[in-house]
Amino acid sequence: MYDYISGRLMFKSPSYVVIDAGGVGYHINISVNTYSGISEDEKCKLFVWLHVKEDAHTLYGFATEGERRLFLHLISISGIGPNTARMMLSSITPAEIQAAIVSGNVSLIQRIKGIGPKSAQRIILELQDKLKKEGPDTLTVVPVSATVKDEALSALVMLGFARNVAEKVLDQEIKKNNAELTVEELIKFALKTL
Repeated sequence: MYDYISGRLMFKSPSYVVIDAGGVGYHINISVNTYSGISEDEKCKLFVWLHVKEDAHTLYGFATEGERRLFLHLISISGIGPNTARMMLSSITPAEIQAAIVSGNVSLIQRIKGIGPKSAQRIILELQDKLKKEGPDTLTVVPVSATVKDEALSALVMLGFARNVAEKVLDQEIKKNNAELTVEELIKFALKTL
């Protein structure tokens, strides 16, 4: 429902922030990783996810889109709720979590409070292929001045295609069509080949 909330930072603690956006104060739960990524400036922007339960609506905020994406991967696993995922993101960095999952490092994930050996193995089993498919750049922010190829590649990865395969196909299409292509045209040509 919400993609991000941007406004004036009214309060900041390691577990939550309050952001005033348009006269409404949003209480947003954050990880320690996000806490360290928020500057002391008045202006603050967090990518958010809304958790809806029968008795509560809770906002979770992230300093980067990549951290939110990893959070959503983690909560997709049975037995890993939003608070456990937030604890994981507070214990070690998102990049370390991703590397541990991709390399199958059960002991590193198991060291996180609240994660036992079975949960660590389940996390690796369910997310290893997904994170390998997305590639190591999944946690990095897409540059604002992205090229047509970058935008097309990002769209194809979001559609579920492997980054390296999609990139090869895009390079072939760009060589084939010497003329300047729009993002939409490039994606359509690539989808015919993929």
